[in-house]
Amino acid sequence: MAARRRFVPDFDPAYGDGALSDALDDIVIGRWQGVRDLLRDTGDDWGLRTHRIRLLAHAAAGSSATGIWRAAEPASPDAAVLAAATEVVRVFHRAIAAGRGGGVDRDRLDLAVRACLHAADLHPADPMPWVSLLTVARLYEDGVPRRELRRWWDEMRGRDPYNVEGHVQLLRYHSARWHGTHGRMYDFARDVAGASPPGSPLPVLVQIARAEEYRHVFDTAQGRVVRGLDQHWKHELAVVEIRRTWDRWILWRADGPVAPQEIGELNYLTHAACHAGLRQEARGLFQLLGTRAAHLPWTYTGDAAEQFTRWRTQLGVTS
Repeated sequence: MAARRRFVPDFDPAYGDGALSDALDDIVIGRWQGVRDLLRDTGDDWGLRTHRIRLLAHAAAGSSATGIWRAAEPASPDAAVLAAATEVVRVFHRAIAAGRGGGVDRDRLDLAVRACLHAADLHPADPMPWVSLLTVARLYEDGVPRRELRRWWDEMRGRDPYNVEGHVQLLRYHSARWHGTHGRMYDFARDVAGASPPGSPLPVLVQIARAEEYRHVFDTAQGRVVRGLDQHWKHELAVVEIRRTWDRWILWRADGPVAPQEIGELNYLTHAACHAGLRQEARGLFQLLGTRAAHLPWTYTGDAAEQFTRWRTQLGVTS
C-alpha cells in the first residue's frame, strides 16, 4: 500500500487565481502587458478587482513595471489605479523600515494621497483608489481629519458598499494599534456585521477585530503574562460571534468553491473556530479551504504552516 502523502498547506497569495499568478510572474520580469489584460478582463467585479490590484501592488512595489506601463499608456485608468496602490505599498514598506508611521515623510504620504485621488479621477467608478486612501490613512501620525476620512469612506461605499478590503482597512484604522481603541474597532465591526446582507463575508470583521486585539495585547505585553489572554478566543461572546458569522456568511454562501478574494477572510474564521474549540465549524471551514492557507492570522499565534496542518489533522480533515 502506498504511503499517504504528507499534507502541505499552500500559501500562494493568489489563492488559486491562475490568471493573477501569471500577471504576478510578469511583474517580476518587468512586463506590464499581462497586468493590463488581466485588469481589463476583470471588469467591474469590484471584489475580485480589489483583491487582484492589492496583490499586484505588493509585487510591483519592488519593480519598475507600473512606471513603464504609465509611461507607455499615460491615459490608462487601470495603470493609474495600480500605480497609486503600489505607491501606498511602498509608503508602508518605508513605515515598517522606520518603525511605523512616525518615520514616514509627510510629503511622501501626501504624494501617495494625490496619486490615489488622481486615479479616482481617471476611473470614477472604481472603489480601489478609495480603498488605497483608507489604507494609507493609518500612516498619518495624528490620523486623517474625521471629515476627510468620512468622505473617503463614503466614496468607497458609494461604489461598492460591501467591499471587504475597504472595510478591513477602516477597521484597522480604528484599532488600538493605530488611531482608535479596541472598543471603537469592535463597535465598527459589529455594526457592519449586523448590516451586511446574508452570504457576505463582512461578519468576519468581528473575528478580524479579535485577531487584531490579540496581536496588539500580545505585542505590548512584551513577554509578560496577560491575565485572561488564555480565554481570548474561547469566552462566551467570542464563541457566539463565531457562530453568528457562520450563520450569516457560510450558511448563506453559494455552493461551490470559495472565491480567491474570500480565502483570506475564511482563514480568519477558521483560525477563530479552532481556538474557540468549535470543532464541527472548524472542520467544515477547513474543507472549504482545502490546501489554501493564509499567513494571517495564523502567525499571530505561532508558526502558520505548523498550526494550519496540526489543526487540520486533529479535526480529521482529509479532503
